[in-house]
Amino acid sequence: QVQLVESGGGLVQAGGSLRLSCAASGRTFSTYGMGWFRQAPGKEREFGAAISRNGAYTYYADSVKGRFTISRDNAKNTVYLQMNSLKPEDTAIYYCAATTGSYIGAYADKREIYDYWGQGTQVTVSS
Repeated sequence: QVQLVESGGGLVQAGGSLRLSCAASGRTFSTYGMGWFRQAPGKEREFGAAISRNGAYTYYADSVKGRFTISRDNAKNTVYLQMNSLKPEDTAIYYCAATTGSYIGAYADKREIYDYWGQGTQVTVSS
């Protein structure tokens, strides 16, 4: 079992930046692949970014590629999402998720592979 707690959300103007954090407790953090998803009002939860257990591999949705960067610090049991050049359409609740799967690769954007989810943090981008 692992507990995930997101932080770092808030209100920012278009073009600005935010860094989200997701702190994990419970089982050894380095055994989990991690992902960030987001859900805007009235829309389905969608994939944003994912990172492998050791941080060697990262995956991004086309909508955030080049603007968002996912990283992790296994010593601190934390995964981050650096968000730059934010747009109003990035407004959503952002969730981090953990998977016990040994390989995320081509499945990184599939919600079904993630076993644990945080409660989410609100990000609002004003125009």
